[in-house]
Amino acid sequence: MQTFIPGKEAALEESIERYQTQLNNLGFNIEEAFWLNPAPNVWSVQIRDVDAPMNVTYGKGTTEKAALASALGKFFERLSTNDFYADYYLGQGIAVSEFVHFPNEKWFDIDEDNLPPEGILDERLTQFYDPTLELLGTDLIDLQSSNMARGVCSLPFERQTDNETVYIPVNIIGNLYQSNGIAAGNTKTEARSQCLSEIFARRLKNRIMAEGISLPEIPTDVMDRFPAIKETIDTLSAKGFPVVCYDASLGGKYPVLCAMLSIPGNDLCLTAFGAHPRFDVALERAVTELLQHRALTFALTNDAGAVPQPGVNTEEVAIHHNQATLVSYSTAMVSCDLFKADADNAFSDWNFTGSSEEEFAHLMGMLTEDRADVYIADYDHLGVDCCRIIVPGWSEIYPIEVLIESNNNIALELRETLLALPSVDWEGEQYAEMYAILDEEGFDDTVLLHEIIGLVSQTGEAWQTLRIGELKCLLALAGGDLELALEIAAWCIDYNVSTYSPARTQFFHCVIASLKLALDEDRDPAQVKAEFERKYGAETVAAVWGSIEGTVRFYGLTAGDLTMSQFPAHQQLLASYHKLQVAKK
Repeated sequence: MQTFIPGKEAALEESIERYQTQLNNLGFNIEEAFWLNPAPNVWSVQIRDVDAPMNVTYGKGTTEKAALASALGKFFERLSTNDFYADYYLGQGIAVSEFVHFPNEKWFDIDEDNLPPEGILDERLTQFYDPTLELLGTDLIDLQSSNMARGVCSLPFERQTDNETVYIPVNIIGNLYQSNGIAAGNTKTEARSQCLSEIFARRLKNRIMAEGISLPEIPTDVMDRFPAIKETIDTLSAKGFPVVCYDASLGGKYPVLCAMLSIPGNDLCLTAFGAHPRFDVALERAVTELLQHRALTFALTNDAGAVPQPGVNTEEVAIHHNQATLVSYSTAMVSCDLFKADADNAFSDWNFTGSSEEEFAHLMGMLTEDRADVYIADYDHLGVDCCRIIVPGWSEIYPIEVLIESNNNIALELRETLLALPSVDWEGEQYAEMYAILDEEGFDDTVLLHEIIGLVSQTGEAWQTLRIGELKCLLALAGGDLELALEIAAWCIDYNVSTYSPARTQFFHCVIASLKLALDEDRDPAQVKAEFERKYGAETVAAVWGSIEGTVRFYGLTAGDLTMSQFPAHQQLLASYHKLQVAKK
C-alpha cells in the first residue's frame, strides 16, 4: 500500500526507500535515535549518522512515515548543501584540494588593497551586503578552508529575474543564512517550493514578532474542515495545553499560519509557524512544528525555565538572539500584542492547489510582487533533488552587520596558536600579550572558543565549554597575574555554572579559594593543604596549585594543531566530509 500526502509528488514509502538506499550507497550509516508521539496525528523523529553523530536532523509529520521521510529529506538537504560542515574548519588537505565545497566553485583573488574582489555578487547584492563599503576581501575568506592565499571561494547561483549566474561567497552564506533556505524534494520544483515555503514561514514569523502584529484566530468552522488536526488540538486541550491557531497571511498576502500552545500556570507559550500554498499543509506544518523535538519537551514537562515569558516590549522581542531562536525552534518570547482581541488584519480563507511547478510559480509571484530578488542553486549530486535559495532581505537569520562585527572567520589567523596554547612554553609577558590580543580583537568573553576556530569539541571535555573569558583566566594564571585571574575566575563560575562539568566546576571553585589564599600574605598555604584536598580532591588541588605556581598550564585542555588529529569528534566529521567529497566528484 502506498501513502500519498498533499504537497509531495511521490509516495512516502517510495521516498523513504529511495533516501535510505542512497545514503547507504554513499556510505552513511543512519539510525533512528528516538521518536516522539505526544498527541494523535503528531509524530517526531531524530535521525543521526552513527559514524558522525554530530550530524543530526529532525522530522515531523502526522504519521510515522511522514516524519521519517521528513527527517531523511532534511538529512539530504544538509548533506547536499554542505550545511552539516558549515561551522567547521576542514583542514589543510581540503583547503588545497581540487575543490573545497563543490566542483563548480570559483575562487577570486584578493588584491593588495584588500577590497572585495571583482566578479563576485552583482550590483544589488553588493549594495545589500556592503552598504557602508566597509567589507574587506579578507572578511570574505571561508571558515572551512581558511585559505587566504587562495582567495574568496564563491558558489554559482541563478538569478531568477534573468537566469544569469551570480557568484556568492561561501563566507556570506555561512554567516547570514546557515540552514535557512535549503530543502530537498522528490523533484526539483518540489524542493524549490518547499524551500520558498520555509523562507516565507520564517520571514513572516520574524516580522510578526518584531512588529508586534496581532493575528486573527482561524474561525471554528474553518478548523472543522481539518478533523485530524482538530483531534490533535482537542487532545492537547484535554491534557491542559490549549492550542489556538491563527492566520498569519497578513490579509491573504502570504501563505502562512501560526499555532500557539499555552502552558497554564506560568504565562508561558510556544509558537510555531507553517507555510505552504495549500492551507491544510501550512496548518499541519504549524501544529506539528509546535510539538517537534524540544518544543514537545518544554510543553509536556512544564519546564518554566526553558521558554521565555511573553514580552510586552516589542524591541525586546525583536532582538537578534530571539529571532535566531525562532528560526531554530518553536520556542521564543512572544509579544503580548499577538493576543489582542482586535487583529491587525481580518481572517483570510486563502488556498492554492496545483502541481509543484505551479506552487513554485505561485510563491515566486508573491516575491516578485514584493520586488524581492531570488537566487537559486540546485544540487542533485547525491541522487536527490535539493536546493539553496537566497532571498536578500527575506531569508537572513542574522543581520548583515555580522559580516563586519562578528564574522565566523574572526579567529582564522589565531587558530593555530589557540590550539597549541596548552603545549607552549612561553615567558610570562607572552601570555599577557596573548591576553591583550584577545582584548584588541574585540572577542566577547561569552564566545565559545571551539565555535570561532571551527572545532568539533568532544562531549564532556574542557574544550566544549571553553569561552574567551575562561581562556583569559587561564592566560592570566599562566602569566602569573593572580589578581586578574581571581577576578575572571569568579566570572567563569557565575556564567558557566549550568554548562561546566562537575570536574570543571570543582576546578574553578578551587581556583578561586586558592587564589584568595595565595594573595593573602598572612596565611600559609601549607597549613590548609590537607583541608583543601578533603574539600576539592587531591588531584584538583595539585592542578590548581600547579597552575598558580606556573608548573601547570591550561589544565584540562588537549593541545592541538591544524590537522585536528587530537580531537576524535572532529576527525569523525572530516571522515564524513571525505565521503561527501567522493560523491561530488
